[in-house]
Amino acid sequence: MSRKCEISGKGPLTGNNVSHANNKTKRRQLPNLRSVKITLEDGTTKRIKVAASTLRTMKKKAAQAAAAN
Repeated sequence: MSRKCEISGKGPLTGNNVSHANNKTKRRQLPNLRSVKITLEDGTTKRIKVAASTLRTMKKKAAQAAAAN
C-alpha cells in the first residue's frame, strides 16, 4: 500500500534538510495519513487511508450540509 491519500491523492513530497552550516541532505515529507472505515452502498465496510486534512474538510462539508437541511 502506498503512502497516498485515496481520496485527495496527496502523496510524499521531497525537499532538503538544511543544517546550520547550510549542508543539504534529501528528505521526504509524508502526508498525515489516517486509516478510516467507510461503509459502501452494499453495506460492506472498507478500510482506506485518508489524509487528516481531507478528513477535516469532509467533516466540515458534512456539517454544512446538515446545517442547510
